[in-house]
Amino acid sequence: MTREEVFEKLNAVFRDVFEDESITVNDDTTADDIEDWDSLEHINLVNAVEQEFGIKFNMGQIVSMKNVGEMVNIIIEKLG
Repeated sequence: MTREEVFEKLNAVFRDVFEDESITVNDDTTADDIEDWDSLEHINLVNAVEQEFGIKFNMGQIVSMKNVGEMVNIIIEKLG
């Protein structure tokens, strides 16, 4: 799966989780960029991403993700 394909799926997940069709994420997107992205929504987001891609993040990966680009890197690594 290419980065572009991962971003397409992630955009759909983010729009669904945050109920905002205007969201478009990129490598540099962080929780500071999305108004409703708090710790509770982060858990919902991680669960939704895991379901969408059929993967499981470990706690170290979840804690280390500083932006969406790092999430994409982990997703691609897990799918590879």
